[in-house]
Amino acid sequence: NSAGIFNTADAVTSATPLYHMGQGMMPPESTLDLFLGNVGGCLGETSALLLLVGLVYLLIRKIITLRIPVAFIGTVAVLTFLFPQGGNSNLDWMAAQVLSGGLMLGAIFMATDYVTSPITKLGQVIYGIGCGVLTVVIRYFGGYPEGVSYAILIMNCCVVLLDRIGRPKKFGM
Repeated sequence: NSAGIFNTADAVTSATPLYHMGQGMMPPESTLDLFLGNVGGCLGETSALLLLVGLVYLLIRKIITLRIPVAFIGTVAVLTFLFPQGGNSNLDWMAAQVLSGGLMLGAIFMATDYVTSPITKLGQVIYGIGCGVLTVVIRYFGGYPEGVSYAILIMNCCVVLLDRIGRPKKFGM
């Protein structure tokens, strides 16, 4: 006879919403569940609502600007709306892609890192768009259902060039 604490599971393993979408299917969870975080996934990436609260906090404190997160999430939203998979509705597919996985976490907290993101305004917008395009390409054509972390790492390699593109010319030059 064992103690009661050893008779219950404290974790459940199952397919995440991105797994289903990687197969071209809509996740079994509703869009509201994806927004509120009533889904399986890694810690910190499941509740879009709480991630948006974190975004508002960072904006109020003037720690970040909206350029990178809006360009990143907006690019993923536009591309997944225009090119849904599996015969799914454009709007439902886009909402599922934006609200699941690490997109919000990556766009708000990882891509805006001071050290690895561009410092120029134009560079930040191009960086966000590049991250969004790479995320969709990796999600659609890669063997990995997520693409956010790889997209950010790849675009980090381009930051020096993006800062040169976005740098204003010196007066008189």
